[in-house]
Formats: sequence, structure tokens, C-alpha cells
Amino acid sequence: MAGLILFALGLIVSLGIGFVYFRDLGDVSQMLLKVKRENMVRFIRHEYRLIGVGLGGFVVATLAHFILGGGPFWLWIISALLVLLLYGFPYVWVHLGLRNQLNNAAFFPISEAQKYVGPTAPVIVIEHNGHARAHPDAQIMRPHLAGDADGLGGEDVVMTYCAMANLGQGYSPRIEGKRLDLEVLAQHGNNLILRDNETGEPIQHIYGFREADRDPNADGPACPIRPEAQMTPWPTYRMTFRGFQKAFPEGEVYLNKPSPNLVLRLLDMVTEITFGWGIGRQHQEDAPVMDNMDRSDDRLPNKTYVWGITIGKDAACWTDDFVVENNWIINATVGGRDVVVSLDPKYESLGVWYNDSGKPVTRCDFWGMSDQGRLQRVETLRAGVFWHVWSEFFPETDINRVGHTTTKKGEEAA
Repeated sequence: MAGLILFALGLIVSLGIGFVYFRDLGDVSQMLLKVKRENMVRFIRHEYRLIGVGLGGFVVATLAHFILGGGPFWLWIISALLVLLLYGFPYVWVHLGLRNQLNNAAFFPISEAQKYVGPTAPVIVIEHNGHARAHPDAQIMRPHLAGDADGLGGEDVVMTYCAMANLGQGYSPRIEGKRLDLEVLAQHGNNLILRDNETGEPIQHIYGFREADRDPNADGPACPIRPEAQMTPWPTYRMTFRGFQKAFPEGEVYLNKPSPNLVLRLLDMVTEITFGWGIGRQHQEDAPVMDNMDRSDDRLPNKTYVWGITIGKDAACWTDDFVVENNWIINATVGGRDVVVSLDPKYESLGVWYNDSGKPVTRCDFWGMSDQGRLQRVETLRAGVFWHVWSEFFPETDINRVGHTTTKKGEEAA
């Protein structure tokens, strides 16, 4: 009797935790199951502890069966297979299939990248002190993080990417001066969730701060309790690969070449095929491929690309079509700061710039050169993100805002 009780309890604990692990961090499981954010956050924080308890339960069941004669053998076999699936799949998928390149990404000259990237392929760009890097969506889709020890023009900057949101964002991977050990763990609201392995804290990709630092009473866009407790965003923008070649002929391009390890190469192939199928649908179908959204906003079709910024507690976004209809340039005010939204047809890139001149801008090129002098890029730009993702995390956002308040240079924003 004792053997049977231990066998049953061990299996209940093991299979119960295994199911939750598969549901919350299995990623592709979200195509079938709706996962609550609080459950996912809890498992991210306690992943290894929960895995240990779950596998410990299976060990107890195994000992109870083989030593004390508890439970039938056929049930132990089925349970062993389920444990292998429920624990093995999410662990391999997350920690091996989505292994990131936070510190060891490889960047190549344009001449080499032309063999792998088409001229009109979209790339996500960061630049500093003349050092420019392009990250093609198709190349960064699987690892999600790309950076190296040399940094960007002397700055420690890493590109973070979420294929479900169509969002690439450069960040300085530090909070309060301490470098983060970032790892890709999951997604919710169709946006990537990272984990800082030093603290175990989840970090929502689109926000850039740890869950523990989130202000539960934020008025407006979610913000950290302490503004300094977040990763610093780096000016990040989109353009075509041919536009990048024109702008930065000496620039570098991130390429995710196949692993020399045959097992990892096969795993990567399967992972990328799965991603390619799912992300292809995500770009074409109105409904999210993984419907773990908490909000819905029908002001724009779900899969509209928007260029959104946040300044203080204010959020606004624009569509490229609206910018074109307004003669390629828009003046607006966000968070008390005047900004310029400009689309440069030569370099095929839409940018958003601070305008501290106190006057409307009528001309602004890719480099920020305007009729009011040189402008600085807005570092919080999320370029080309899906509307349904932007509105999920910034529900109070304006769309296609127009209006200039002629804020004087040096005047404190309201």
C-alpha cells in the first residue's frame, strides 16, 4: 500500500508540474493553450526549482515501483514517456533551440552578407560613432539576441528581437551599472520575455525593465518604479538591405550561419522551419498565431506595421502610409517634446527625431539633417512593430498624431 501511495503521489507531482512547464514555457504549446501571464512569470522565476521538484517526484514514483512494487509497469512506461516530452521539449526548445548570441554574435562585411540577404530584405539597424550594424529579420529570428565583446563603436549594445511582434530593439544590457545575463524564455502578448539569470527576473522585451521593478499603479504606459532600473534603449530603426548598403558601405551585417555541430545544426533547422511557418502566418493572418493577448483594439488592422515612441507617460505611433500621404514628414508633440517623423525614400527608412528648435521642420533626411539643423533620433522608437502588439502594451496610444507646440529649447517637458 505504501508503495502504491508513493507511486501515485510521485506521478501526480511530476506530471502536474511537467504539464505546467510545457504549457507555460513550451512556446508552440501556446498555439493550442492560452497561458496567463502571471503563471508564466511564476514559472520563469522558479524554472529550475520547479523542474527539480517535478523530476524528484518521478524519481520517487520510479523507486516506489521498482523497489516497493507500487503501480503497474505499463503506467510507469507511459508516465516516463510523458515526463520526457513535458520536460524535455520545453527545455531543449528554450535553452538549446533558442540559445542566444548575447556575447558571441558574428558580423560580416556587406560583400559576404549579399550571399545570404536579398536587396529588399528588411534589416534592423543600430549605429554609433560611424560603426553601423544591420540585423536581417530572417537571420536574427531564432537566436533573438545578438551582441559581441567588441560592442558598437565602443558601446556595450545588444540587438534584441521578437519575431512575433516584428520588433527589433537595441539595448544597453545593463541595469544600474550591472551587466545582465539575458536569456530568451517565452513570449506573452505576442512579445518576447527575457530573463535576467542573475536575479531570475523576467523582462518584457518591449519595456526593458524587470518584472519586480514594474510599477503596478502606473498612470499611462507601464513604467518601472525607479526609472533608472531599466535597460537603456538604443536608437534603432528599419530600412531595406539595399538602403543600408547605400548609407553604410563599410557597415557590418549579422549572419547566423549554421553550427558546425551536426546535432545543433539539425535542431536549428527544425526550429527555423517551425518559426518560418508560424511567423509567415503571423504576418498574413489578422488573428495572432498565438492568441495570448489581454486587449483588443480595432482602430487599425492587427497586422498593420506602426512606428511607435514613448516619452514620459505619453505614447504615439504612426503608419508609414500616413507619413507618405503627408509628404513624407510630420511634426508632432509627444510627452511635451516636439518630434519629427520623416520617411527618407532614398534609404527606404522611417525615423523619428527630437526637434528642440522651437520651429516646425519642413525637411529632414535619413541623417537627421533638417532645415532647423541636425536632429537627434528618438531612442524609444519601436520601428515597424505590429499594431496589435503596440496597443497591447501601450493601450492609451494615439495614432498618427499631428501637432507642433513650438517647445523652446531647454524648456522642461510637461
